[in-house]
Amino acid sequence: MTAILSNLQAVRQAVTDATQAAGRARDTVHLLAVSKTFPAASVREAYQAGQTAFGENYLQEALDKIEVLRELPLEWHFIGPIQSNKTRPIAEHFDWVHSVDRLKIAERLSSQRPESMPPLNICLQVNVSGEASKSGVASEDVAQLAREVARLPRLKLRGLMAIPAPTESLLQQRAAFVQMHELLLAMNAQGMQLDTLSMGMSHDFAVAIQEGATIVRVGTAIFGARNYGGEQ
Repeated sequence: MTAILSNLQAVRQAVTDATQAAGRARDTVHLLAVSKTFPAASVREAYQAGQTAFGENYLQEALDKIEVLRELPLEWHFIGPIQSNKTRPIAEHFDWVHSVDRLKIAERLSSQRPESMPPLNICLQVNVSGEASKSGVASEDVAQLAREVARLPRLKLRGLMAIPAPTESLLQQRAAFVQMHELLLAMNAQGMQLDTLSMGMSHDFAVAIQEGATIVRVGTAIFGARNYGGEQ
């Protein structure tokens, strides 16, 4: 058994345990394997172990992998910060984008999404911890942005994403996830139809699942430690 296969089995079991502990059905939580900085061979190995959804932060690296693995039925999620000059290849090559935090980016993705492709699934990134150094729309502004993005063609607004500030405090960790869930519920109460909460990483996905995560973004626990870049 390879390390990636063994790690995937362990993560899947942990996800199952967390959903059961939360009284949720297992199929309400989807595992996104964050493959940034790892080669196409590692993605292929994870695919052979049954994983089909992969998250990438760095555009050129992701495009190279998408090309090499184009014969595989993979679902690609862009989860990194988006510059305006990078929207076209993102719109043309990805199935999901988790990191939209301003209308200009959404408008460009909308106009550049090929009509031959299904609508691009969008999550709005919320700066839930209010960190000056982190991307994301402020919690108090997300509902307005959601209404504007939901009107754009070629996009399907699915929900919210967050990367809470790192903390050793379980209470603070949980509080950020609770806030995200409450934001989603409040927006749906206003008439939105959002079904996705992308939150939780290798070190905290079990808590995120308890508080309503529907996509957990796990990299290190599947592929091992990275040589550079942050952890998802």
